[in-house]
Amino acid sequence: MSRIALVRPPVDALDSGVVDHIEKVPVDVPRAREQWAGYVAALQGAGWRTVQVPESPAHPDSVFVEDTVVVYGRSAVITRPGHPSRRGEQDATAAVVADLGLDVVHLPAGTLDGGDVLKVGSTVFVGRSDRTDDEGVRALRRVLTPLGATVVAVPVTTVLHLKTAVTALPDGTVIGYEPFVDEPRLFGRFCPVPEPEGAAVVVLGPDEVLLSASAPRTAQLLTSFGYAVRTVEVDEFEKLEGCVTCLSVRVRDLPDGA
Repeated sequence: MSRIALVRPPVDALDSGVVDHIEKVPVDVPRAREQWAGYVAALQGAGWRTVQVPESPAHPDSVFVEDTVVVYGRSAVITRPGHPSRRGEQDATAAVVADLGLDVVHLPAGTLDGGDVLKVGSTVFVGRSDRTDDEGVRALRRVLTPLGATVVAVPVTTVLHLKTAVTALPDGTVIGYEPFVDEPRLFGRFCPVPEPEGAAVVVLGPDEVLLSASAPRTAQLLTSFGYAVRTVEVDEFEKLEGCVTCLSVRVRDLPDGA
């Protein structure tokens, strides 16, 4: 099966990205581009084929490609971004996933950012955040339930997106930074991590994850669990409430050669 990662280059206007829950500080755009290239190289070094969504100069936050689409199996749900400045980002993503052969569905109602969607097996946790509203949760449930998914709504009140607070390890254990997690009991198996930046991991394989270099204690913890941990510098994107998950969309269920 496929190991494809969608990525999208940062644009010149990156420093104008929207920040809601942290203090706005200047972004070093040339350094962000270097970090993005390092992130892409890390994915490729782990055996993932990267596919670029075209740049969108009119959208400062468009590097955070995860927010534009939710991939479940062979279906790609094109989102309806919650912030007005991000609307239109999803159009180019829709074209790319269609070219890959995914079944494209457009979210029929409400607002929803992909960063609010965490898949753990057939369970899909959806953060009810400032960016994802009630109707967006209901609409995603209507789309994914016929595909075999169970959609569980999760309150998100302290951070931008659900996946700012929690992600999941390859074995399905949900990890998160407890001060950011409204209801850890909703996740079944939950393990706290010691740093805010350690809440986000990208699953690269059954025993390998990608983590921000800003979370060295979390890297030690996950290594002690038996995982190989790749780290990348993404602190310029963290200034915009971004993390390692935001910068790619992983596509695993296409036939080999897709």
